[in-house]
Amino acid sequence: MTDLLDHFDAAVARHPERVAIVDGRGQAVTFRELQSLSNGLVEKWRCKGVQPGDRVLLAMGVSAELYASLAALWSLGATVVLPEPAMGLKGLRHAVATTKPKFFCANGLYCCLKALLPPLWPLPLLRASGPREVTEVKERVNTEVALISFTSGTTGAPKAIPRSHFFLMAQHDAVAPILESEAEERDLVAFPVFTLVNLAAGRTSILPGWKMSRLADVTPARLGDWLRRTGATRALLPPSLAGLLPQAGQTDLRHVFTGGGPVFPNVVRAIKDDLGAAVTCVYGSTEAEPIAHLEAHEISAQDAAHMAQGAGLLVGHPVPELRLRLCEGEIEVTGDHVNKSYLDPAQTLENKVVAGGEVWHRTGDAGRLDAQGRLWLFGRVGDEVSGRNGPIHPFAVEVAAQDWPGLSRCALMEKSDGPILAVEGNAACLQNWSERARAFGIERVEAISAMPMDARHHSKIDRVKLADLLKG
Repeated sequence: MTDLLDHFDAAVARHPERVAIVDGRGQAVTFRELQSLSNGLVEKWRCKGVQPGDRVLLAMGVSAELYASLAALWSLGATVVLPEPAMGLKGLRHAVATTKPKFFCANGLYCCLKALLPPLWPLPLLRASGPREVTEVKERVNTEVALISFTSGTTGAPKAIPRSHFFLMAQHDAVAPILESEAEERDLVAFPVFTLVNLAAGRTSILPGWKMSRLADVTPARLGDWLRRTGATRALLPPSLAGLLPQAGQTDLRHVFTGGGPVFPNVVRAIKDDLGAAVTCVYGSTEAEPIAHLEAHEISAQDAAHMAQGAGLLVGHPVPELRLRLCEGEIEVTGDHVNKSYLDPAQTLENKVVAGGEVWHRTGDAGRLDAQGRLWLFGRVGDEVSGRNGPIHPFAVEVAAQDWPGLSRCALMEKSDGPILAVEGNAACLQNWSERARAFGIERVEAISAMPMDARHHSKIDRVKLADLLKG
């Protein structure tokens, strides 16, 4: 069976001098150089005692060294443990406690974490630096589990997800057609899985010129400067950053891919109309990426009208590589690139359904399929509120409200005394918002100064924190 490393080796053979990665400092690394660095790490870490099946906790910034380390550890047959970066030190502790790694792999200042965190003290340190002149490795070892990553933890404790090499290859096969292009693209990539696909395809990936844990600090000017400096032709960004593009100035962007949070119609419209760029919206989850995707030009005037009237959020046709069904309104999916289990069996029982010998993943999202087979989202299961005319799903209001004057963000919430629409924006528009909300059966609107957002992509409202905020 071929895997991502086989595809990467083939890409190196085809385009050895093509730039594989432009790092966050603007330094370019060719495919040949990246492979050479990875091969050097293989020999170095083999001597350190890394064995097939060993779990290796990897902590470093998004960089060429990160991807070289992944390739090296996979060549050795190790299982890479990737902690949730948005959780910081807490995420590292959780990853150690959950997976019991045998080694700690880091570079630069991340190496200092070993001295700061007692759980890391017993683990031998693998430094992600070494000679770049090694052209080949003695042998490659394949083991079943390639890596263990974690859910974001926005809806509970982060769950550890084991991913096999077969799973990663299936995910590649699902994502690759979405990113396919006849042109020689330079992609600004904010999602590591898409960088893996690009490395397998022989395509250039530009890494973010900012910390992914500090997305709230990225301004349109900073984003525009990075796009112009690196010559990016496409951008793969969460909605929080994609929404900045219309104010980022003139760039060479011709296509924007966005996901990792709800992509509202006003964001799509602004990118398409103001930049003249194509837009692809990708819907998925940590356990199943991608689930569906939607091209901006496929959104009809009737679709836009339906979303403005409370129909929910259109996310397009499910990808052909998976199957999707609705069970009591909840979206469930199965397929080769859909995670089948968690490291904790109890979490597997809670979030997976076995039927007819197949494992279905419960996404936790509510939705429906229309007559064209397209998927519409209503929000999270259980987040619906009791309106005067019956249950109201969050996206019925939140999607429509994006075009209300003065509104930045909003969330439909349930309080002890009834539903409330929390709104961030120009408080002078409160009366207008209240009038519009009543048309959806919502009698109360409350302006708040700043909406709490998720730490991973800064694109989803943290409803747990918002509920606490509304209690004050």
